Amino acid sequence: MELTKGQLDIMEEGGHLLVTGGPGSGKTTISILKAAQIAEWDLRPGQKVLFLSFARATVSRVVEAIEYEQQIPPAQKRLIDVETYHSFFWRILKAHGYLIGLPRRLCILTPPGEAIALSAARSGFPARNLTDAQKAAKKVAEETERARLATEDGRVCFDLYAPYVGDLLHGSARIRRLIAIMYPVIILDEFQDTNEAQWRVVQALGEVCRLVALADPEQRIYDWIGADPARLDHFRKAFKPTEVDLSTDNHRSAGTEIALFGNDVLTGKFRQDAYKGIDFDVFDPFPDPAMTKLVTTVYKARKRLVDAGVVNWSLAILVPTKRMTRLVSDALRQPPAGMVEVPHSAVIELEAAILGAEIIALLMQPADDRHFGQFIELMCNYFQGKGGDGPTQGALKEAANIRKAYDEWLASQAAGKAIRKNSILVNMIAVYEQARAVVLTGDPDKDWRALRRVLEDGGCARLKEIGQEVRNLRILERGTLLRQELSQNWRDNGGYRNALAITRQAFIQEHFSTNAKPESGVIVMNMHKAKGKQFDEVVIFEHWPIKRKGQPPYNGDRIVRFNSREQIDDQARQNFRVSVTRGKRQTTILTPKSDPCVLLLGDNR
Repeated sequence: MELTKGQLDIMEEGGHLLVTGGPGSGKTTISILKAAQIAEWDLRPGQKVLFLSFARATVSRVVEAIEYEQQIPPAQKRLIDVETYHSFFWRILKAHGYLIGLPRRLCILTPPGEAIALSAARSGFPARNLTDAQKAAKKVAEETERARLATEDGRVCFDLYAPYVGDLLHGSARIRRLIAIMYPVIILDEFQDTNEAQWRVVQALGEVCRLVALADPEQRIYDWIGADPARLDHFRKAFKPTEVDLSTDNHRSAGTEIALFGNDVLTGKFRQDAYKGIDFDVFDPFPDPAMTKLVTTVYKARKRLVDAGVVNWSLAILVPTKRMTRLVSDALRQPPAGMVEVPHSAVIELEAAILGAEIIALLMQPADDRHFGQFIELMCNYFQGKGGDGPTQGALKEAANIRKAYDEWLASQAAGKAIRKNSILVNMIAVYEQARAVVLTGDPDKDWRALRRVLEDGGCARLKEIGQEVRNLRILERGTLLRQELSQNWRDNGGYRNALAITRQAFIQEHFSTNAKPESGVIVMNMHKAKGKQFDEVVIFEHWPIKRKGQPPYNGDRIVRFNSREQIDDQARQNFRVSVTRGKRQTTILTPKSDPCVLLLGDNR
């Protein structure tokens, strides 16, 4: 690509840099070229340039961009390390955590594991509508337990990585120098989204390393987890960087007005009646007409991409909420009016799916005396952890009921009595036995699917839910580490002797992996999860008002909360803009005819 004046300025600068610009303005591309230039001119033997980003999807895209960048010689490519902030922090913590009082041996407490570990602390509070005092008390209880898990058990959750690494770097000049010797230049992607703890790490690194911060001031959608609107000013004050503004550049959706529309969303003042590359459509506010409109829109978009000869095309359906992700995914599998199913993948919240996967992995293992007890323990883990950091009281109660029923059954067995006929374990045991009867073949994908079908088709509602939860996991696709490890385990032992341990390790490695392929085909995801990604086309789809007899319409699952003008804020505008600008060729917005998205109506002030 031909470099713009701003990008040329970046290539000429030798100190701290702050590069700002909107979606598709070329921040990432020029930072890769800058990293290659530094690798060629400035690095000593053994040194590398480090590129950090929040999302694995972004990291994968950067790794791919480096791989295919023809201007960069292979020797320079090998001198650029790309990883997530979490991965980098974990490496520091594992090596030096003992200096701040952590055990010598540390292990990762994954989000599902954290949800299980904190379930007892959370069970004493309502799931929603907490008072301010209850919120404060719950936060203290959670923080206390997280700290105890780290300092006593050596199990460290992701939220503690940055605070602990900040303590290490600010407390040890030697560790700071060691990092600077290895990585004299660090590129910080999505810098506007750093929270206070992450900023504290950056401050320490900036004392010894040269920093290149990439930021979109209007793409700050993580205020709710601590991103500060003043973060760029903090960077300016601390490091006096050279600033380069690329906001007028657009490489992602060049030839369209997608970026222009996205910018107008931020101001609420639309300068045009139509925008090239932006399409609007409405649907009648009822389930079948709404889903029919969505499916036919997807058919048309898919045909456009195929007819245009786009290789490995991607089409994202972006929705406002987690619930909508599942609703849309179900509708694509079984469209109304007898329409043809739309093959797709759905990006779901993974806590429940991962915990469900552990149950299937255990069912793949040969049975021993402890097997059913482990099965019950994993069932309890599932209900304790499936809600992530927002478990419902119902789910926590379900875990307690399963444990109670199991203890009661053990007591009955010891007394020579049969299981109580109305015990919740009756159907669970029946499906468990059906799963144990499945003849495994040594093909992990085939065996996994067979066991999942047993859970889905069985007579236990709890196991049916688990079978449906794991449906969207793509971790067993051909060539994945989990598939390879399970196959090897079968060859070595004549069975999946260590399936559960292998599956758990695979999910940890997957979290830090930079080898994920860019999405292709049709993908359904929450709008928040689209950050840092790009697709050939995007369809944005929201819910519709539901009429209730004698009550006002229920207006949930909307881009703006309740689709109310009073609820419009910077977060809503920024989130919508991020979603709109993920499209490279076209973005289509579908909204209910009777109550269109308030962000599309403009600002009448």
